[in-house]
Amino acid sequence: MTIADSLSSAVVAATASMAQGAYHLASGSPAAALNQLRRALNGWRELQLPYEEATARLMIGRTQRMLGDEEGGRIEIDAARAAFDRLGAVADARRAAELLHGGPSRPALTDREISVLRLVAAGRQNRDIAGALHLSEHTVARHMQNIFAKLGVSSRAAATSSALKRGLL
Repeated sequence: MTIADSLSSAVVAATASMAQGAYHLASGSPAAALNQLRRALNGWRELQLPYEEATARLMIGRTQRMLGDEEGGRIEIDAARAAFDRLGAVADARRAAELLHGGPSRPALTDREISVLRLVAAGRQNRDIAGALHLSEHTVARHMQNIFAKLGVSSRAAATSSALKRGLL
């Protein structure tokens, strides 16, 4: 039983499912992510929280694409885009449209930067990342600086969130 289950709160349960889905995506387990994201989507629907529902749909669409379901992914991403449009969430609608049309939603991260970012998303520190990738800590720190600059963020959490939203992890 998780803490979210013990609290008997639909908001906490949906939030926990979203977080678990994001974790599974970052860990390279899209099938497990899809199950959690669908649970979150159902929770947001029941709570009638359209922004959160659209966010879940966007993540589900990206996940479906990762699993080879291009059409299902496109349908979910388009539904998210339409919901963001209705809500006036311009930046989110633009990001969804870019995902639909292959626009500039993917910054030019190198394969090594993506490897570093995956380990960051899994909660690893620079020393652990350096050991896992056979790099110096200085090199990992430099990769992090480059990642921050390319994604336009200033923290590890923001980099992970941005990469997930952009479909990089």
